[in-house]
Parts: sequence; structure tokens; C-alpha cells
Amino acid sequence: MTSFTLEATRVQTPAPTRASIDRVVFAVTDGEITAVEPAQSAAATTLREQSPAHVTLPATTAVTPGFVDLHVHAPQWEQNGTALDLPLEEWLFSYTFPLEASFADRLVAERVYPDLVSTLLAHGTTTAVYFASVHEEATVVLAETCRDLGQRALVGRVAMDHPEGTPEWYRDTDAAAGLAASRRSLLDVTASDNGRGLVRPILTPRFLPACTDELLTGLGQLAAETGTLIQTHGSESDWHAGYAFDRFGQSDTEAIARFGLLRDHTVLAHAPHVRSADLDRIAEAGSAIAHCPISNAYFANAVFPATEAAAAGVRVGLGTDIGAGIRPGVLQQINEAVTVSRLRADGVDATLVSDQRGVAGAAIDTVRAFWMATAGGAEALGLPVGLLEPGRRFDAVAINTTAPGSVIRWRDNEPDANRFEKLARLTTAADIDTVWVDGRRVHQR
Repeated sequence: MTSFTLEATRVQTPAPTRASIDRVVFAVTDGEITAVEPAQSAAATTLREQSPAHVTLPATTAVTPGFVDLHVHAPQWEQNGTALDLPLEEWLFSYTFPLEASFADRLVAERVYPDLVSTLLAHGTTTAVYFASVHEEATVVLAETCRDLGQRALVGRVAMDHPEGTPEWYRDTDAAAGLAASRRSLLDVTASDNGRGLVRPILTPRFLPACTDELLTGLGQLAAETGTLIQTHGSESDWHAGYAFDRFGQSDTEAIARFGLLRDHTVLAHAPHVRSADLDRIAEAGSAIAHCPISNAYFANAVFPATEAAAAGVRVGLGTDIGAGIRPGVLQQINEAVTVSRLRADGVDATLVSDQRGVAGAAIDTVRAFWMATAGGAEALGLPVGLLEPGRRFDAVAINTTAPGSVIRWRDNEPDANRFEKLARLTTAADIDTVWVDGRRVHQR
């Protein structure tokens, strides 16, 4: 049994509309937060006195919940930031599919994945949901890398077999082969965790254009049989959204549901083109959306309707969408989520009169965006993380507001709301001193 206590300035969002900053003492046993007490309380004194290992952090170091990245394309790491001026379908065939195909070589995975995972941990990403490639062996390498470096992760072998939506040289040979490989991968990824409870498999049909009806049906049945979570792309662009209507005569969300893939904690990446009825259906299913504000600006042809999703009761978290999202940290997505919502609210065409230019009520604030990056992402996946409260796992990030070169300035007697906003908007990887996952230190500056 491993136990310790930590006194720190806790910063978190207990609700989408509320941020809090307080000085507390955490008690952690075998990765679980067993107690949180106000630092000046008698109960906190008792925790310190009884602790086998106690650490006190300065008041200028904030400890936040670990950040949850709901959408990462792991094999795209080395093309991050490349050719984003192209339409999505052209980008996939010209850049992405050739790069992903190279992961047939295990040595490529062994070179790329440790660099990716260690970088994400250094940016405070304690939980990541990964699209791997179609290759079973490389997918296991990714799962083992997450395990060895200590990141909480859901890892999915990508299933894709459509002869028109994928290149002949990079796809499952047919639906039966894709389904069999996905089934094997569930077992292999589960085994790679070695019972640590960090790494889990996730079924991953790439998106409807890449999959035949037979493969989609089989994956829906496999999910029902095994209880495995699902991730896919949802209504990502004009082309993607229109494709569903052309092929199925219904929306992308409706088609995903038709194949049994819209389930509790299914993660739909992007979804800027969801309709009101789609949001209701997603909420009813208990599914979630990974809002990827940066990559949406390049490929989505629209801004995700965050306030409408919240009003419909949809679970929403944030995703980097590496390698189309440019910035590897979820923290950076917080600011971008707020920014794009403001653009949607105010509009962008100055030739229109102001009251016709934007979408009223579309803006979100840093509190909601931070919540999406932590508790919202945890809720999307059904994981006991995202808040630093008793009963949850101690996935946490220590942010040094006085780190050399930091642009964060916490002034004396400054309102907590101001301090929170500065932390949410201005933190970079250079400000992160320590990252814990499941009570274990996995990154130290």
C-alpha cells in the first residue's frame, strides 16, 4: 500500500458554471483520494501527522485535476501542423493515410509513440483517447507505451474497410477481417495493461465513409457483446455530413445509431454539423462529443454548437485532434474553445448588421471550457477522474505560477475568479512542474 498527503492550492471546476480555489490537504492511498480537508482545519493537521509521506507545495503552485484529451490520432503525431490548408478528404488521402500505413513496421511505432505519450504527459494530459492505426501490433505498442509511462488511456485499433472511402493499400481487407482484428485487439490491449487499471481498449470505426455496412453492424454487435466503449468521428465537415445523407438518407448521428454504435459513453469527435434532433439523440444515448476547436477551424467548415449541446444535456469534453489540432495540450484547447465560441456568437462578416451577424447566446466562458477539459472529459468516459475529491483517482497537475518565463501573474489579494481565468488561459507546458496519474508521479520538471 502506498500512501501520502499533499498540501496545495486546489483549482478545479466542480460544475460547468463554477470554479473554485482553496487551500487543502489531500490524502491519497493506492491512487485513490481518500480525504480532502481545508488546510487550516484540525482534520488536516491529523492527516499530516499520520501521513507516512507529506509534501507541502507553495501557495503559488496550483494543483488542478489532470486534463482529459478525448481525441488523439496517435500515428499522426509527426505530421502535426502539416497541410491544414487542404480539404479534409484530400488531407486524409495525400498525407494521413500514407503516414498511418507506415505503422505496419513495429519499429516506427516504437520510435513515435514514446515521444508522443511523454509529450502529452508533460502538457498535463493524464487521460487520452487514442485512434491508433489499422495495425494490431502497433496498437499494442501504443497501449504498452501508455502503461509503461503511466498515462491513463483508451486505445483503439482503427477499423476501416470501405473500398471507396479508403486506399487499397491501407485498410482491412474486408469486413470479416476488420471485425476479427478488432476483436483480437480488444483482448491484446486489455492484456497489455497487466492489471494496472490504466489502459483499456475502445472500438474504433474510423468514420462512416471508411466503413462498409457489414463492418459497422459487426462492430455495433461486438460493442453490445463485450460492453466496450466506442469512438468515431461525427459530422465533422460539410463533406462528411453530406456523405451520410447521400449514402444513408439520414444524418451521420442517425446512421451511427442505426448500426448500434451510439451507446453510453460513445465518443463522437468534432460534431459541428449536428442538428438539434441529433443532439437530443446523443444525449438520450448517453454518448459524448469531443469538441476539437483548433482542428475544427481548419477542417469543419463550422463551429461546434457548445451552448446548444449543453442545453440538450450532451456530455462534452475537449480534444486536441493531433495531428490536425496543432497544439498537443488540452490546456491550449480551453482558450481556443472560448475563442471560437465568441466568433460564433459575434459573427465574422462585418458587412452584415450586428444583430444578423452571429448566433445569440453561443459564447462559453473559461469556467465551462476548463470543466470540459477535466470533469467533462471524465464524465464523457465514465471515469472517476476530472475532480480532486474523495473517491476519485489522484490524476493531477501542479502548475507553478512563478516558473521562470511564465506569463501568469497572480497578484496579492486578487479575486479568485481572476486567478482562475489567468491559469486557464495562460498556462503552458513550461509552467507544469509535476503530473500524477493514479497517485504516481509520471512527469517532473
